[in-house]
Amino acid sequence: EKVDYHCLICCEDQLHISKGVNNILSTHYYFAYGPAHIMCPLPLGCDTPSHITLMSAGANFTEDELDKFLEVKNQEVKKDNFPYNFTVCISVMFEFKNVLQLVQSLEMLQLLGVNRVAVYLTNSSRETQHILDYYTHKGLLEVIPWSIPRLLKVSRSWLPSLSPGDIHYFGQMPALNDCIYRYMYQTRYLALHDVDELILPQSLSFNLSLPSWTELLPVLEKQHGADQCYSFENNVFPINVILPPPGSQSLAPESLWFPGSQYVPGVNILAHLYQEPIIESTRSWKRKLILNPRGVISPDVHGLAEAQISCFWVDRNVARMYHTR
Repeated sequence: EKVDYHCLICCEDQLHISKGVNNILSTHYYFAYGPAHIMCPLPLGCDTPSHITLMSAGANFTEDELDKFLEVKNQEVKKDNFPYNFTVCISVMFEFKNVLQLVQSLEMLQLLGVNRVAVYLTNSSRETQHILDYYTHKGLLEVIPWSIPRLLKVSRSWLPSLSPGDIHYFGQMPALNDCIYRYMYQTRYLALHDVDELILPQSLSFNLSLPSWTELLPVLEKQHGADQCYSFENNVFPINVILPPPGSQSLAPESLWFPGSQYVPGVNILAHLYQEPIIESTRSWKRKLILNPRGVISPDVHGLAEAQISCFWVDRNVARMYHTR
């Protein structure tokens, strides 16, 4: 369906109208609805618009539309001196109650050097909300309410044949696009992965007991160039398999990890050490990324749909993704 849009732009206490340029993205995964970029030309003399909204070209503007304006952010183009060095986008969190793994992941991300985590939240348990509130107050987390499931029938999978609905996987693709542009001039590097995934440098490659992304990125920049996209191999650790630690190593009882941890609901990533064999047929696409958001036009779940930068595969002996699910 072809729809024309009008952009209503507030600039210096004046309301301007321009015709929106609609670019429907290819990452809809055969669902009826998907993401689109609508570009709004700025009127002459308007360098810094304050608010904007969209309307169908045939609709009439009324005062009821005034509360639908969005603030225009990220207007200062930056190439350095970003507020954050590493930001992680987690999309989309729905019906979430895996408290223990959430805490472990957020703490691990901080050890890896992450300064900011953006969570696109549909709904969660009360215990999860307490955790989100704590890390928000701490300054690590930004929780973005994700209301698409209230507007459309969302699918719980990536294809309509697996889970019928109007839009792919709780509206994940619009969320990923939003995070790219939300943090484009706020962070040097942006990572796109789920809460049960961690991109970990391999210590033998760095001669460090716990190398972080701070040590990893200079290595990747030297190999592939700075401010690019780096793609990491997926390694699955199933939560239905528990193996003892290798060799003489041993895990302390759960009660010693931190007091009361054995009573916290959720998956303990330290207890799941069995790795599924790599499946060659999916090895090339079930990957996640750390990227320069300023070089991306549109992301995909496991890659880039449209970009001005290249995406390089990272050797698994340098760094790989651990997916505990």
